[in-house]
Amino acid sequence: MTVSAARRVGRTLLVFLVGCAAIPGVVTAGATQARAAPGACGGATPAALGAFFDSRLPERLRESKVPGAAVSVAAGGTTAFARGYGVADLERGVPFDASRSLTRIASISKLFTWTAVMQQVEAGRLDLDADVNRYLTGFKVPATYRQPVTLRHLMSHTAGFEDVGVGIAARDVVDVAPLDRYLAAHMPARVRLPGVVSAYSNYGAALAGHLVAQVSGEPYDRYVQRHLFDPLGMTHSTAAEPVPPGLAGDLARSYDTENDPPRRYPFIFDRMPPDGSVTSTATDMANFMNAHLHGGRFGERRILSPETTGRMHQRSFSADPRLDGYAHGFRERTVNGHRVLMHDGGWEGFRSILMLVPACDLGLFVTTNSPGGGAEEMQDLIDEFFDTFAPADGTTTGARDATGAMVSTARSAAPLAGFYKPTRHNMSSIEKVTTLLAPARLTVGRSGAVHFRGREWLPQGDGLYRAEDGERLVFLAGPDATRYVATDTSAAELMPPAETLPVNLAALLALLLPTLALLARPLAALVRRISRRPAGATGSWRLADRHPARATGSWRLARGLAAGAAVLAVVFLVGLAVTLFGDTGDFLYHVPLSFTLLLAVPVVALVVGLAATVLTVRAWRGAGAGLVARIHQVTLLAGLTAVTWFCWQWNLLGWQFP
Repeated sequence: MTVSAARRVGRTLLVFLVGCAAIPGVVTAGATQARAAPGACGGATPAALGAFFDSRLPERLRESKVPGAAVSVAAGGTTAFARGYGVADLERGVPFDASRSLTRIASISKLFTWTAVMQQVEAGRLDLDADVNRYLTGFKVPATYRQPVTLRHLMSHTAGFEDVGVGIAARDVVDVAPLDRYLAAHMPARVRLPGVVSAYSNYGAALAGHLVAQVSGEPYDRYVQRHLFDPLGMTHSTAAEPVPPGLAGDLARSYDTENDPPRRYPFIFDRMPPDGSVTSTATDMANFMNAHLHGGRFGERRILSPETTGRMHQRSFSADPRLDGYAHGFRERTVNGHRVLMHDGGWEGFRSILMLVPACDLGLFVTTNSPGGGAEEMQDLIDEFFDTFAPADGTTTGARDATGAMVSTARSAAPLAGFYKPTRHNMSSIEKVTTLLAPARLTVGRSGAVHFRGREWLPQGDGLYRAEDGERLVFLAGPDATRYVATDTSAAELMPPAETLPVNLAALLALLLPTLALLARPLAALVRRISRRPAGATGSWRLADRHPARATGSWRLARGLAAGAAVLAVVFLVGLAVTLFGDTGDFLYHVPLSFTLLLAVPVVALVVGLAATVLTVRAWRGAGAGLVARIHQVTLLAGLTAVTWFCWQWNLLGWQFP
């Protein structure tokens, strides 16, 4: 494998191990394209695969502090290899078994949802290009834009929904509402025209699963069991939560191994099952891979016709024809010249990845029961796997079929420097503030080179840029003139100046500096006491009124209220920082009471600040206040205004919950 190809596959594993899928944050990433080194197919025999993984995986697990893993490889229409390594349950000392140890495969579950959609398309009950509202009965997707949302949009994550991560999980099954009720009550806002750019959406996948249930007349978990697991012989798999009693005894446990001793993760219920509820084994997943590699057939049974399988594997969307995109729910990647269809997932401490190389009749599934502490060791494993069993040579394989692919409605644009945020973000609730934590600055050098996310992208002509590792980048302008930058692995949106970090830091400093100045008087008094100097000896620069006896009661009250509002605002900002940079795990289930109470602070500060402003205006002429005190009062009120704007901008005024 070339150095660039190794790095590209490494990024696939980095996201796989660090976290993705149903939890907010970057979801899928992967190996990008290397057209210059088309690929060949290696000898994925049982003996070769066994020797490969046995000599590498146990050591990688130890180095990564991962208790256990399971691997399966589909090749030649069979399960060429399946084996467990390490421990599936530390407390009971149960070894990982590829055919028995069940793991939560998280967002790889979406591939079952998308396959179910294609089954219903094949049956004529669903149309990929019809308005989804045609099939919805209990609720409708609002007509925010003239263009309707279609299943093709849902499968390529281009429906334009904002992202929601708060309250998507539950600790107990009694807290999981029926899917239709949950989807109706928690529909995210449509913040972008459909078909412009991809923004990963768990809600979109859940909505697609609900459509399957509607047109088939079967609950989602039962449908997947009858129409996918049963015909594929996946006897140790389920989409139900909790895991049925007959399988629960084989459920692997996941761990946070950064703790000593390792802390076990609890079972987490998914409120939107079609986006990530499947629990399976490595051996069962090999059956699923073989079906997709062989035209929808597994043994004597079939889940899709060859024509529908081929259609599903065709490209369905890309932001630019020169970039990797989506193939009806699969992510496209090119490794060593091979076209790879893949998906990854992370939930509850489990991390899994599935990669298909159709031209080589090869599929790889890897699952671990801990995020671990050494992602690079596992990256190397996947790099070496492709090096050995899907190496590069001079023959082109895996050419894309873009028949019927949806073309982005965005147009090519000139490079534009600025701060960019992931297209997967929230706009309408308190979650919007997390955007501040993930901006990426993009600059354009004099030579035309683009610097973005720690890498340099060199111009290739015709608006295309390429990084050293082969990943490509383009600039786009949406129909509404919103600017985007898209790569083989992700897309980002230009942030308006008001959302950028420098502007927001300036707004916060506008309050913090005059608030800190409030300490000047008590500190000066402390210095005088220590040095036993008279009050006048400290100089004439004072925040206090020069003639306090002449200062009116209204002015003194205005000063006190402004100071109190400023202190409240600073307390809120400190609490917000502690929340954002601390343990946010509870938000997965609900907004914690502590944060709900914290949101009352800026409301109180605003009311107090308004009262201080009114009193300041009324008492200004006859205040009897010194110049410095007047200037400080104005700057303090200006700082409160800046923080009020900050809270309004990030939906922190009031209780704007998803």
